[in-house]
Amino acid sequence: MTYVFAFMFLLMAGYLIYFNVVKRDEINANANNTKQDSQSDKIIRGSIVTDDGTVLASTSVNSDGTETRTYPYENVFAHVVGYASNGKAGLEAAANYDLMTSHSSLLNQIKNGENNEKIKGDNVVVTLNPVIQQAAYYALGSYKGAVVVMEPDSGKILAMVSKPDFNPNTISEEWETMVSDDTNSSLLNRAAQGLYPPGSTFKILTTLAYLQQNNDIYSGFSFDCTGSLTQNDVTITCYNGNVHGAEDLKTAFAHSCNTAFANIGLNLDNGAFRKLAEKFLFNNSLPTSLTHSDSVFKLDKDTSYGEVMTTAIGQGDTLVTPLHMALITSTVANGGIMMTPYYVERIETYDGDVVSETRPSAYKELMSTQEAGILTDFMKETVNSGTGTALSYSGYSVAGKTGSAEYETNGVTGTHSWFVGFSNVDDPDIVVAVIAEDGGTGSQTAVPIAKAIFDAYYNAGY
Repeated sequence: MTYVFAFMFLLMAGYLIYFNVVKRDEINANANNTKQDSQSDKIIRGSIVTDDGTVLASTSVNSDGTETRTYPYENVFAHVVGYASNGKAGLEAAANYDLMTSHSSLLNQIKNGENNEKIKGDNVVVTLNPVIQQAAYYALGSYKGAVVVMEPDSGKILAMVSKPDFNPNTISEEWETMVSDDTNSSLLNRAAQGLYPPGSTFKILTTLAYLQQNNDIYSGFSFDCTGSLTQNDVTITCYNGNVHGAEDLKTAFAHSCNTAFANIGLNLDNGAFRKLAEKFLFNNSLPTSLTHSDSVFKLDKDTSYGEVMTTAIGQGDTLVTPLHMALITSTVANGGIMMTPYYVERIETYDGDVVSETRPSAYKELMSTQEAGILTDFMKETVNSGTGTALSYSGYSVAGKTGSAEYETNGVTGTHSWFVGFSNVDDPDIVVAVIAEDGGTGSQTAVPIAKAIFDAYYNAGY
């Protein structure tokens, strides 16, 4: 019995440590946790600011004592910064605990208490870059879709855009209209919550699966593309019926040859392919406190050949978020190591004293340096001679992958435009992931959007 009770005690102690340390941020950010809101009679909600001091959200006290939450950039940061009325979303939710906590000096707190005044909550300094965020917002234009920009070697999220958007300053007045609008789903953060077929951007993982299952012979891969590939009653075609002719693995990747990759899919071990996808966090949660959807990968050992072929080219039942595609691309750019994405640089008191700082941390090594190098080489070829050539005429180098993701909803078909890639290939600076709903091919819409973001980054001198 002594051993049983000792074991139970250790189990309970371990759970309490896990609950208070590992799960703390998730619990504090949970919309159902109203503990912080009970501090509103003592604390004025802190500000959300960027590292250069740009204010993204702040609270002002009116003459009658009421408080107003203001978002100076209105729609531009809407989804990632979020809102703090009618519930909470975005960083307003994820950092709610910090914004409603004050680490100001005890003297200030006593002074405010004596004067019956509220104390200002801590400020949350975020990784978002106003220049890059605005460039991404305006480059996406009127398209529904999303953009994610991040540093691959640190995990810093520099920009996150989702459209259709909303103005957080007027969300209370427009709430009923927005929640009942199923057409636009303006409150949905498509960057982190939107699930899309990845199209040919998924060929990054299909290629990696082939490399790992054919390590000794991948360099001898060859395929003669005739524009279509038929297996019994299923036919896969290349875009517009293009005939690519004789290809090796690199040119098949650069030209985004559907028939070559459908053929690759037929020769992969389905179980190993699924394990690889799940290693890259499909069917799992991403390591982020921001509300997000789990990407989906469905491929079992007994899956039909038709589903195998479509899965290999990023169609079928596979669904992914733009944030997830940014993380996969960052893993390639960072030599095989996925960094934990983060949005908060540090927490400060309202008068500038540092309370805590976020240090970059590796989530996991998901591929070898050699494999990442091969994929980088293939992605460079995509820009140099394949579907991303519009990016080859820049003053910086880019490695990337386009995607044209076909979908059907209620009998209506269309094509989403994808691009994922990174710049300054030898020492990557930023990763950009773009999806433009109904934008057509990746080269047609997503690539020009990505180029505008890369241009803004380098024109700003970063």
